[in-house]
Amino acid sequence: QVQLVESGGGLVQAGGSLRLSCAASGSIFSINAMGWYRQAPGKQRELLAAITTGGTTTYADSVKGRFTISGDNAKNTVYLQMNSLKPEDTAVYYCSAVGVVTRASIGDYWGQGTQVTVSS
Repeated sequence: QVQLVESGGGLVQAGGSLRLSCAASGSIFSINAMGWYRQAPGKQRELLAAITTGGTTTYADSVKGRFTISGDNAKNTVYLQMNSLKPEDTAVYYCSAVGVVTRASIGDYWGQGTQVTVSS
């Protein structure tokens, strides 16, 4: 059974920083890519950033230059460093893992989400 566990969310003032972490656990042989999404109330879930095991990264325009995604393949962990936070960054942030290979299956997984609130 694969699980993704996020941590690092919380309340921060505008202009501040937070670092989110997401660790994938289970009998994992490999992961193709991991990413971060967010969903604000009344809005669709949006992709913020993703990173492949080879280190290739991609970012949404809304966070480019402010957020940085990084990963530790040995730990099956991905991080999201968020700087210069704005009130509009307030949302539930979700971690995802794509192409997770275990002994029994290949699949995609989501974390449970962590709340980020940016006060003005």
